[in-house]
Amino acid sequence: MQSPIRILSTKILSTSQKQELLNAHFEVLEADFIKTENQPFELSHLNDNLIFTSQNAVHSFFQHPKHESLKSKNVFCVGLKTKILLSEAGFNVVAYTGYAADLAQIIALIYASESYTFFSGNLRKETLPKSLKEAGVKFNEIQVYETTLTSQKIKTTPDAILFFSPSGVESYLAANTIKKELCFCIGETTAEALFKITKNIIVANQPSIEDVIEDVIEEYK
Repeated sequence: MQSPIRILSTKILSTSQKQELLNAHFEVLEADFIKTENQPFELSHLNDNLIFTSQNAVHSFFQHPKHESLKSKNVFCVGLKTKILLSEAGFNVVAYTGYAADLAQIIALIYASESYTFFSGNLRKETLPKSLKEAGVKFNEIQVYETTLTSQKIKTTPDAILFFSPSGVESYLAANTIKKELCFCIGETTAEALFKITKNIIVANQPSIEDVIEDVIEEYK
């Protein structure tokens, strides 16, 4: 009998996400290769619009006692789940995209005359700030959460690895090597972190965990 295909997720999946892989007869290993923690911050010097590029930033922002008072401001964000979090809390999301580069482009093309406050984490990419600077858009930045790498050695080699962020890739590679494993990535930015290591990469159509899982099932059908 053939042994089951072993999938390693570099973040702990939700019960339903894991169940989907188990139902498709995969063996599932999972570990959190990064840890994010909210950090205290001041809500001062805010510009007219708010920018969020991750759910972590939104969760931390919601911890601030004064966040409710900012619902009059328009919001720009990256990620459908980030948009849903904000919309359900009563914020008006003007534009959302799958990637920071696309969001920067929309702001530069259509909303360049406005000003922005970007809520970010310590390991954020330069993509958005760099593009806004180049387009001469007025913005400032407030760091609201911190990501630390929690590297660990994986004893049993997986057949495939699921990656959800560039920092997850960095953390995995700090303690492990990638040889023939197939790498499933949540998006282009995450895939870019692997380009020098392997060509065995599949990028999800939509940047969501569910889409990554769908790709895995599709690939091994």
